[in-house]
This record gives sequence, structure tokens and C-alpha cells, in this order.
Amino acid sequence: MKTNQTILKEFIPAGFSVYPHVQTCLFVVFFCLYLLTLTGNLAIMGLTWVDRALHTPMYLFLSALSFSETCYTMTIIPKMLADLLAKSRSISVMGCGLQMCFFLGLGGTNCFILTLMGYDRFLAICNPLRYPLLMTNMVCGQLVASAWAGGFFISLIETVLIFRGSFCSSNLVKHFFCHMRAVVRLDCLDSKHTEFIVTVISVSGLLGTFLLIILTYVFILSTIFRIPSAEGKQKAFSTCASHITVVIIHFGFASIVYLKPEGSGGDDTLIAVPYTVITPFLSPLIFSLRNKDMKNAFRKVLERQGP
Repeated sequence: MKTNQTILKEFIPAGFSVYPHVQTCLFVVFFCLYLLTLTGNLAIMGLTWVDRALHTPMYLFLSALSFSETCYTMTIIPKMLADLLAKSRSISVMGCGLQMCFFLGLGGTNCFILTLMGYDRFLAICNPLRYPLLMTNMVCGQLVASAWAGGFFISLIETVLIFRGSFCSSNLVKHFFCHMRAVVRLDCLDSKHTEFIVTVISVSGLLGTFLLIILTYVFILSTIFRIPSAEGKQKAFSTCASHITVVIIHFGFASIVYLKPEGSGGDDTLIAVPYTVITPFLSPLIFSLRNKDMKNAFRKVLERQGP
């Protein structure tokens, strides 16, 4: 009973403790990537805010994605960085539940916003004449709010399912954050059954949004191929290139984690690094470097700050 009470009070994330000789190096690398991620996302949000030319649905969706990814990284990385330097690591059961809820909610929100960005490109390319009427800034705001609501609705269901019982097998979470699979395996009840349910929910959300994006691009590509001029095709492709690249990276890394068969081997901690650290770093980089409007907005800001 004493062991159960202790476990109910806190968890101990294993983190990168199996790599003790490289933890300082990992801290430096992750800290630099985190700063660059914050800088990139804040730059996108700031430029969208100050430049009226970017007050369009496409850039409002991009700004919403940047804000969501900023919150997403803040949920995990600061705690991970602190644990890399700490001699003893712990997180309360309440803190673990909140971290899991926000991580899953924001991850789901990112998937929904990426889907909405694909829908926005679908309307712009396949229905250009009706696009200004169908996708107003108000509609864009309502869709983003729906993405947040949907993401956190699914997250609450999964978190409640995992934390409804008690934990008794161990308080050691074999991960650098409260990942749902790592935590649910500590459940005293039928952890296999609960793990199966929450995995099915996550995979369904992941595959569902990805298939919707694929469907929108089937219509987009069919429309682009009917454009007679090569210049028109290139212009249409250019508006989608960054989004397609981020979608492939985002869903590709996430699928490695959630579609990986149990018992297939591999360190879950290392496997989680790409979609928790690398993907949020690459996303603002891809959207900003491949976007002429963003570059022009940045030049305007520099010119205003100049002598």
C-alpha cells in the first residue's frame, strides 16, 4: 500500500538516462533547436500580425499552426531540458496528466489545422471565383477554433481512459515525457486493453486527417493538370509545395511512433525525438524559406527598422 501511495504521487521519467555520457551534448542540441523553433514560429506570427498583406486565410491558418506548435513544444521540451541537467527527475501524477492532455490535444490540433490548410488550398485552386465568399477571415477563425476543440476533445477522452485507474507496477516512465503508451503500461488494471483503445483513437485521428489531406490533393492535382499554361501550373504548385512537405514530415514521423508494432524493437525515447523536436523545428523553416510573401514581409520590417 505504501508503494502504491508513493507511485500515485509522482512518476519518474527515465528520459535519456541510458545515455549518461551524451546528456550535456543532447541538452545543447535540443536547446538550440528549441530556440530556433521558437524564433521561427514567433517570426511567422509577428509578420502575419504586422503586415496587412498577410491578413488572408492562408496565412491566418499558418499563424494558427505556428501558435499551436509553439504551445506543443512548450509542453514537452522545457521539462525535458531541465531533466537532462538534473540528477533526480520526477513529475507529479497531476502534472503528468496535464502534460499528456496538452501534448495529445495540441498534436491533434496540429493535424486538424494541417487538414484545414489543405482544404483552404483546395478551395483556392478548385473554386477560385467562390473562394473569397467561402473562405473569409471569420470562417477561418471558426475553423481554427473547431480544430482546437476537436483536438482537446479527443485528448481528454484518451487522458481520462489512461488515468481512470491506479498505477502499481512501477513509477518509472520509460520516456522523456508522459507519453500515453509509456504511462498506460503502468496501469494496475487491464493496461493492454486500455492501450489498445487509446492507440486506436490516436491512429484513427492520424489516418483520418491524413486521408482527408490526400483526398483534397487528388482534386487539387486534377485541377492543376487541366491548367493550359506551364506558368499557371507552376504558380498553383508553388502555393502547395510547403504544405505538402510539412504534411509528409509531420505524418511520416508520427506514423513511425503510432504504427510501430509492439515488440518490434527500437528505443521509443529516440523514436519520439523526430516528431517532438525535429518536426516543430522544420515546419516554420519550410513555410518561411519557400514563401515569397513571408520574405517580402520580413524585408519590409527590416526597412522600417533601418536608418
